[in-house]
Formats: sequence, structure tokens, C-alpha cells
Amino acid sequence: MSSRRHTESGFTLPELLIVLAVAGILAAIAVPSFQSLTQSQQVKNASFELFSNLSLARSEAIKRNANVTVAPLVAGDWDQGWTITSASGESIRSQAALKGVSIVPGGAGSVVYARTGRASPAASFQIDASTGATSNIRCIQIELSGMPRAKKAAC
Repeated sequence: MSSRRHTESGFTLPELLIVLAVAGILAAIAVPSFQSLTQSQQVKNASFELFSNLSLARSEAIKRNANVTVAPLVAGDWDQGWTITSASGESIRSQAALKGVSIVPGGAGSVVYARTGRASPAASFQIDASTGATSNIRCIQIELSGMPRAKKAAC
């Protein structure tokens, strides 16, 4: 008779608990940096949306040879989104509220692009994560030529 030895394979309970404890510690270390990454991306996306909409408004004003206005959907509150309208009242584009960001205008409540492509009044927009003070601030300034410029700093 031959005796066969039967070995069991798998993990023991202490081994499994150690792996779960190590995974928990790594997750606790990673969560704060992931939150910062998420906020950074939200601010970056919001600044790109505003930048591209201002560029669109400028090019539409030149193309239509008429004034084009960029104004918040809710008076004075750019956080709720904005709309681009032509001088005839036609809606060119509308942007809904952007999640997780705060947009603070520096200047008038709306931006009007003349048919020359110049904006009046001079304006700037500071974009930051809406939850707490962060270092993810971006600024969009409209130059004298009407072109928007973005920078990663406060206005």
C-alpha cells in the first residue's frame, strides 16, 4: 500500500488578515492625494470650458460682425453656468454648472465682445475648488485684444 499525503492549499486566516490590514493602510495613505488629484482635474476642466467658451464668443463676434455677450445664467453667479448670446438675442451656446468648482469674476457681471474681437470691460475669472482652500487655483484673464489667457495662479 502506498500512502499518499494530502496537502491543503490556500491561505490561512492570519495571512488573509495581514493582507487586508496592509491594503487598508495603503488605501488610507492614498485617499488624500486622490482627493487633491480630483480637485485639480475639476479646476483644470472648468478653466478649459470657460477659456474655450470665451474664445468661441470672440470668434463668433468677429464672424457675425456684431456684439456677442457671455453672461452668467443666474445674474452675478458664474458658478451656475453661463450662456453666449448674439446681439440679436440668439443663443449660441449654454454651459451648465460645473461640479466642484467656484468661479469668481473680477470685473463686470458679463463680457461683451465687439465685432472687432475686443472685449469690454476687461475681465478676469478665478477658478478654485469649491471645497476648502486649495492650491489648485487657475486664472483666466481677457487681454486687450480680447483673447483669453489662462495661468495656474491667483488673479
